[in-house]
Amino acid sequence: MMDVVCGVIENPAGEFLACLRPSGKHLGGLWEFPGGKVEPGESPEAALVRELCEELAVEIEVGASLAPVIWTYAERTIRLLPFRCKIIGGELRAIEHEQLLWCAPGNFADLAWAAADLPILQEISAATTP
Repeated sequence: MMDVVCGVIENPAGEFLACLRPSGKHLGGLWEFPGGKVEPGESPEAALVRELCEELAVEIEVGASLAPVIWTYAERTIRLLPFRCKIIGGELRAIEHEQLLWCAPGNFADLAWAAADLPILQEISAATTP
């Protein structure tokens, strides 16, 4: 099983950063929370700091973890480790993605999300519903 981290980044308006995967890549054209593979010997938190710097050109502060998601694709099974994050430096850029979008929980359903991210969306929505 491969460990993969993702950052659940919230802005001051209560919106979350959604990233559009590039066409032609695995899950191309679907939205996701940004992140990537945990390298051998790397902590999930360190992997997330590295991945978001590489993908988005930002420095982050890693916060609380959310419930892990085990997801099986045709080629592999992943354990997706989501963490709440805050941007603390850099200038947000779409380096690895086609588009970036700040999305309120009430608008999550407007986007076509990668299936492994759906349980994370449900957890966020449940936590932000008054």
